[in-house]
Amino acid sequence: MTDNETSWDKLLQIKTGGRDDTNADEYRYPYEPTPYSVLERLANSGLFGKDDVVLDYGCGKGRVGFYLSYRTKAKSIGIEYDERIYQCALENSRTAVPRAKADFVSVRAEEFDVPQDVNRCYFFNPFSVEILRQVMARIMESYYAAPREILLFFYYPSDEFMCYLMTVDELEFYDEIDCDDLFEGSNHWERIMIFELPDYEFDDKN
Repeated sequence: MTDNETSWDKLLQIKTGGRDDTNADEYRYPYEPTPYSVLERLANSGLFGKDDVVLDYGCGKGRVGFYLSYRTKAKSIGIEYDERIYQCALENSRTAVPRAKADFVSVRAEEFDVPQDVNRCYFFNPFSVEILRQVMARIMESYYAAPREILLFFYYPSDEFMCYLMTVDELEFYDEIDCDDLFEGSNHWERIMIFELPDYEFDDKN
């Protein structure tokens, strides 16, 4: 696992390893990058392509955006509230290989107006369910302003996240990507849960 982590960072010419809980609290959780093995499975799902725009909540040093850009050609926007970690993402953007490009914004997730071209959102437990509710309100505002299919990806989702997501009327369960086999032992939370905000206009045409 360590070799895989090091190899991908070296190939992409970025530095995204390590855990950082310097500014973490009960609402905003520590930075911990998604393992590259999980991102590989995500990229191979067929759910990302050059016409997609990914919004990575709590992007940290930018690993998700750089990797998905490199592998799938999707455009990526990462948002990060911790200014010091955000600066690490900017530094990575200066050194990353040309195929691995991502944009970054320094902002609190609940204050970010979701661009109307965003159609993929990624979460790796970046914050509490209290903040998630506010984030979902922002996503819904963008969705209703410009109706389109939006897929939301939740890696290693907490019980609180899952309970809340099941109460959002507009959301539909889309699929699950099992990642348990990628690691030693057994952990049923090693998965990516995918929810959908459907494009009803598209559905009506078919």
